[in-house]
Amino acid sequence: MSKTENFFIYGKKPVEEALQTRPKQLDKIFVKNSLRPNSYKNLYETASKNHVPLVTVPDAKILNLVGRVNHQGFVAQMSNIEYSNFFEWIETQDLSKNPAVLLLDGIEDPHNLGAILRTAAAAGIEAVIVPTQNQAPVNATVFKTSAGTAGRIPIIRVHDTTQGFKDLKLAGFSVLGLDGSAKKEIWDADFSIPVAFIIGNEGRGISRNLLKQCDELIKFPMEHNVESLNASVSAALISYEWKRRR
Repeated sequence: MSKTENFFIYGKKPVEEALQTRPKQLDKIFVKNSLRPNSYKNLYETASKNHVPLVTVPDAKILNLVGRVNHQGFVAQMSNIEYSNFFEWIETQDLSKNPAVLLLDGIEDPHNLGAILRTAAAAGIEAVIVPTQNQAPVNATVFKTSAGTAGRIPIIRVHDTTQGFKDLKLAGFSVLGLDGSAKKEIWDADFSIPVAFIIGNEGRGISRNLLKQCDELIKFPMEHNVESLNASVSAALISYEWKRRR
């Protein structure tokens, strides 16, 4: 199997075993929506503990994923890319070198995610943090768009962007949000400290509750009444401005 492929395992026991032994390779778990929640309570708890998204879907969805097999209502999508744990990763960092990370807030287009991962790796960003909620997984499309660079830097999975934000703050990072209404342009921001740049959703941008908590909001100077830039373009510009100053 090539690294650009995702694959599926099915059946309750195989899915439970994968959760126990290879949770960092699980992108998502699909459970048939007619099953009683109590019948997979332990599986749900283990998935939550490991930040693996679990969604309930109709039988037609499962049929589309794995065909007519004895799936028992359980299918797991796996990837060759291993997600990293934030706390294990932070122990390896020398914050005196002022690293930078990207914190994604709901990037749903896999092409955008792949482009972001490629740029982050090229610019020397230390890690990309992705939530399990409203977020494209690192699938075959992402890997292809990244030109094979997905996984060259840590991809850290957190429950949601708010949790990633809190973890970064506790670790000593300054969190900067890219927002068109900000008063300060990116050229004037302080990058001489450990920084995390939030990249918002393609349509909604950064969620309001996160905007309020950012240490600082910054924007790109825009001409000709252009309102915003593509998420992957924004990630590229801010990553290389950080690299330029470094």
